[in-house]
Amino acid sequence: MAAPSATPSAIHPKLLTILCYGAMMSLAIGLNLLPVFLTALSELFGGVEGLSKEQLGRLGALAFAGLSIGILATGPLADRWGAKAFTILGNAMIALSLVGLAFAPSYAMVGAWMFVFGLGSGTLDMVLSPVVSALNPARRAAAMNWLHSFYCVGAAVTILAGSLALKAGLGWRGSCLVLLPLPLGLIIAFSRQHFPSLTTEGGRTPMRALLKNGWFVAALVGIFLGGATELGMAQWLPAYAETSLGYSQFTGGMALLAFSVAMAAGRMVIGSLEKKINSFQIMAWGCGLTVLLFLCGSFLPSAPLALVACIVAGFTGSCLWPTMLAVTADRYPNGGASMFGALAALGNAGGIFMPWLVGLVADWRDLHWGLAISAIAPLVMLPLVLGLGARKRRA
Repeated sequence: MAAPSATPSAIHPKLLTILCYGAMMSLAIGLNLLPVFLTALSELFGGVEGLSKEQLGRLGALAFAGLSIGILATGPLADRWGAKAFTILGNAMIALSLVGLAFAPSYAMVGAWMFVFGLGSGTLDMVLSPVVSALNPARRAAAMNWLHSFYCVGAAVTILAGSLALKAGLGWRGSCLVLLPLPLGLIIAFSRQHFPSLTTEGGRTPMRALLKNGWFVAALVGIFLGGATELGMAQWLPAYAETSLGYSQFTGGMALLAFSVAMAAGRMVIGSLEKKINSFQIMAWGCGLTVLLFLCGSFLPSAPLALVACIVAGFTGSCLWPTMLAVTADRYPNGGASMFGALAALGNAGGIFMPWLVGLVADWRDLHWGLAISAIAPLVMLPLVLGLGARKRRA
């Protein structure tokens, strides 16, 4: 039996939307604190030789594995019981993981807590998009880009806090505790709110029916490639700046901060221009420009220009994930949390695969080639989004 929805008068759409923005920032903590400290963790847990790049990539992969499992497990339950309990549970797991990571004694325990962090982030990732979509049915593309821009804001705050904690000598453990108040505050705030139903009165479209539809399957592939585009660079940029371009650890953290700010700006721009653009064309442009910038960032002989290209790729690739969510929600408005869960799981599966692949190629060759391999994702996504747009016009 589905959870009874709150009456419209009991729901405060603007306030709840703002709290969802805050929860998206909380989600960003677990996926962006790790890259700032890859070098430090290598030295702390890897001894004289340090951890291998594959071992470092494995930590990020564990977080995204937890993320995908959390999404898949939570989607059907949220359709049945409503979203409120899962927004609280997700923030609780994030808070618990921050405490656990602050006191983790070994590489294995860091990996275990990164997995739990991923579970909490996945729980939030699953419920936030359908809640914001239900609260803003007349402007889904704008609302989705704004929501996901706050993931980037959260990433920027996390990276800045981590980098400043590093500079102040607090290290990995101190940074975890500095970020703890955000999820704790959100637990209290969400507990006082009423949530909307995640589908219209027509009822939810079953996942079996969606998976028989070719357009939806192509959208799943597209969001996998969008996640791979975004997260391959995001997970490895600080380490690339430090070990391949010759910058300091602090500068590497600031590069990721700038990348996150560029992503936030890109999503806010798309959100502001919702009625003036074609969503499929803007994704196609984003794919093409991101391919060029990834290759420039990987192979330009000038370190400053290469770093700038990596950062600007955050702006051009920013629209791919949230806009794909929005166009799919517009096509299937009764997909419910399960549909968003499937999309988010595939997007984050790209986030598992690409950072691991970058590390694998880097061990085989170097990080220049490791990051260059990331360009395959937006290159393949380009014709796919054009095809989805053409099929939408014919529908």
